[in-house]
Amino acid sequence: MSDTALNPRTKILAKIQRPHLHKVILVNDDYTPREFVVQILKGEFRMNESQAYRVMLTAHQKGVCVVAVFAKDIAETKATRATDAARSLGYPLLFTTEPEE
Repeated sequence: MSDTALNPRTKILAKIQRPHLHKVILVNDDYTPREFVVQILKGEFRMNESQAYRVMLTAHQKGVCVVAVFAKDIAETKATRATDAARSLGYPLLFTTEPEE
């Protein structure tokens, strides 16, 4: 028999963290038509007609409304695309992002 002692190797498991989530927020303005806001919400955020109308109305009444929660890069991309679509037609519609707590 050999004099070699066998020690089992310890496996190090990497801890996988969930991505930090960010809220996409719709900021109300007095110039962008409601129908256009609903159209943006349906197109960019894949909402149905009633969901989009409800989000638009909440933003209109309260000043802001959380549209959806995504990973940071997705939230920023969607907010930028929605804001740019409005700006390309001359509307001051604004979508912002902030970290979810």
